[in-house]
Amino acid sequence: MSTQASGPTPDHIMQTGLAFWASKTLLSAVEMGVFTELADGPGEFDDLSGRLGLHPRSARDFLDTLVALGFLQRTGDIYCNTPETDLFLDRRKPSYRGGILEMANSRLYGFWNHLTEALMTGLQQNEARNGSMAPTFEALYADPARLRGFLAAMSGISHGANIAIAKQAPWAKYMSFADLGTAQGDLAVQIALANPHLKGIGFDLAECGPIFEEYVAANKVSARVRFQPGNFFKDPVPQVDVITMGHILHDWNLEEKKMLVKKTFDALTPGGALVVYDSIIDDDRSQNSFGLMMSLNMLIETQGGFDYTGAECIGWMKEAGFREAYVEHLVGPDSMVVGIK
Repeated sequence: MSTQASGPTPDHIMQTGLAFWASKTLLSAVEMGVFTELADGPGEFDDLSGRLGLHPRSARDFLDTLVALGFLQRTGDIYCNTPETDLFLDRRKPSYRGGILEMANSRLYGFWNHLTEALMTGLQQNEARNGSMAPTFEALYADPARLRGFLAAMSGISHGANIAIAKQAPWAKYMSFADLGTAQGDLAVQIALANPHLKGIGFDLAECGPIFEEYVAANKVSARVRFQPGNFFKDPVPQVDVITMGHILHDWNLEEKKMLVKKTFDALTPGGALVVYDSIIDDDRSQNSFGLMMSLNMLIETQGGFDYTGAECIGWMKEAGFREAYVEHLVGPDSMVVGIK
């Protein structure tokens, strides 16, 4: 292979084109509970592969691939978790973030095989493909087990941004908030934990209520955070000082996005704030690759959803009547757009 100094190489092309090898290796390890199995301590090869049910042909290559990818450590024949996988991929820890990976493995991985068709037709490619099932959220909410897994996955992908919002948004001058599309309630919980003066509402379809209340109780904020069932397209939204929407706005088409922004504006108290966050695409649309790929994921998952730039969201807020709006980075690919009424 030639070096970069002597001319182009195909390295980046090949690494990206075959990146699904590494992705599926990690997803299978999460599915099989490799990191949970090792959370109690290091495991010797023969014993570990037996406990995981690995075939002798695959065991060594699989475990050593996880070592080479940086997800396991090995000394001789003894394997153990890395600090990151021990903290974030042990199912028994409250810090577990594998829910989104479990969903990616069981749902998204297969759906993305139809990306080319989605690009050519503009049609979603998930469970509702070919009209074989109800729309995405109706199908998810109809199955209690799948709903619980989906809501946990949403908490997993959002947790870091939720903590940042709880600290960075201008909470000191407000007394109440409502989180629309609250799911399991992690954003509402993090806001309440970081701001003891606030009282909040988690607003979502009724099926989420028991899961939300269980999560709020586990985090000991039930006295200040309650659930309110509702559909934000059909029902009035709570009248509060601050409304939040995390990984919600990107689910909908442009007309629906604008309607939701205007509906929140009307519900807010004077001087109140709307806090929207997603994997906000940079205005030049050339840097936040995760945000752009998330928009492709919305192509696959929804009928009209897409991700958007900070400038676009500010434009919708100004059109709805917000007197000022700004973008602020949170963590990783996520940023929030704050509009002040």
